[in-house]
Amino acid sequence: MKRLRTDRRGATAIEYGLIAALIAVAAIAAMQGLGNQLSTTFANVTSNMKAS
Repeated sequence: MKRLRTDRRGATAIEYGLIAALIAVAAIAAMQGLGNQLSTTFANVTSNMKAS
């Protein structure tokens, strides 16, 4: 029982999981912003090509 109380591998795995989740959320947010910007750019290109 004493060995189980001093074992920190489970806590470390949870910490790594939380860090990975935070990185994933940040990546999704960045990609969503980039996607919106690309959508606007392509819309501008399309409208300019139609005007020409």
